[in-house]
Amino acid sequence: MPREVVVTGLGLMTPVGNDVSTSWKNLVAGRSGIGTISQFDTSAYEYPIAGEVKNFEPSDFVAPKLLRRVDRSTQFAIAACQEAVADAGVEVDAEQPGTVGVLLGTGMGGAHMMIEQQRILDEKGPRRVSPFLISHFLPDTASGLVAIALGAQGPNFAVTAACATGGAAVGEAAETIARGDAEVMIAGGFEAPLTPIYYAGFFAMKALATHDDPTQAVRPFDADRNGFILGEGAAALVLESLEHARARGARVYARYSGGATSNDAGDMVAAAEDGHGIAGAMRHALGRGELRTDQISYINAHGTSTPLNDRVETRAFRDVFREDADGLMVSSTKSMHGHMMGAAGAVEAAIAVLTCHHQVVPPTINYTTPDPDCDLDYVPNEARDAKIEHAMSTSVGLGGHNSALIFGRWEGN
Repeated sequence: MPREVVVTGLGLMTPVGNDVSTSWKNLVAGRSGIGTISQFDTSAYEYPIAGEVKNFEPSDFVAPKLLRRVDRSTQFAIAACQEAVADAGVEVDAEQPGTVGVLLGTGMGGAHMMIEQQRILDEKGPRRVSPFLISHFLPDTASGLVAIALGAQGPNFAVTAACATGGAAVGEAAETIARGDAEVMIAGGFEAPLTPIYYAGFFAMKALATHDDPTQAVRPFDADRNGFILGEGAAALVLESLEHARARGARVYARYSGGATSNDAGDMVAAAEDGHGIAGAMRHALGRGELRTDQISYINAHGTSTPLNDRVETRAFRDVFREDADGLMVSSTKSMHGHMMGAAGAVEAAIAVLTCHHQVVPPTINYTTPDPDCDLDYVPNEARDAKIEHAMSTSVGLGGHNSALIFGRWEGN
């Protein structure tokens, strides 16, 4: 029988805060972290808007020798993992180091490092390229470095599933514990996509939102939405078997109730119009948790603010929840932190956990004009105190990737 899994630690590095408490405070207050891009020359772009992590000092988290070798995205991952591990108060048992594992995901990996080393190659030649390039820009660099820092010798790998990466990573880490392959898993997602080439790529797709006021650019489920905004950052969750957490007297945030992934198997960019892919993941997650639809109180939706995604996701919610859909609270915190790509699902999973823990639902800001195709309760503009028994987090990614995670309110000891 699968073992019970709980969340005992959280770490966040987001455009609305450089730790869990600040991020949560600003999300509940409905404060936007979206602004004008400062990391590169944006004079060629009409609306250079993004969710940047602000006042980030990587030297606070990464040793000077290592700092010269790691990408900005990995720096975010290390920072979030350090906070989560400290929050959980978990340590690697020197006699059983294989009981602790790390599973971190990214959609793009070390983009900044690769671009910088390409510039050095072009300008100075191959002898000047860093010997640390290959070992430190890979998608699994962060999970490897975190394991090295902790001495964790348990399961360790990275996943990538585009914008569903973070959710897939957290879900697989929980299942690793449930099946008995680890006692503790440090899981999450990280991304730093704010580079000229990546931004230009999304600009060319015509996927990015346009608005004169950056803080109002992301408008999930609103009739006037016109695109998403890139964000950067990371999230880490410490997951434990219930037995392990109880044995060490750990504080528990929430219970992991179930999760699943799926694929639309239709198109590399557009989500399936009938929402069958994300609906399938939600149904499977409910089944894994042996939960009824009326037991889900809140969904932190993928909610990118694109015309298609929000319509498809709403359709999928109605398809799965049927008569219970009108009683659901649904919000998209991307309205405040932007779309953090491979980090998104993990950040939003952490928010779902905090929603269960604090019994407060963060809002969807910038929601002013209802869309007939998006007709659910999107918790517009103001947070809401509510009784949350179970919270779901959904993610939808390029390539048809989907993930759904469910967390339950913790009332145990």
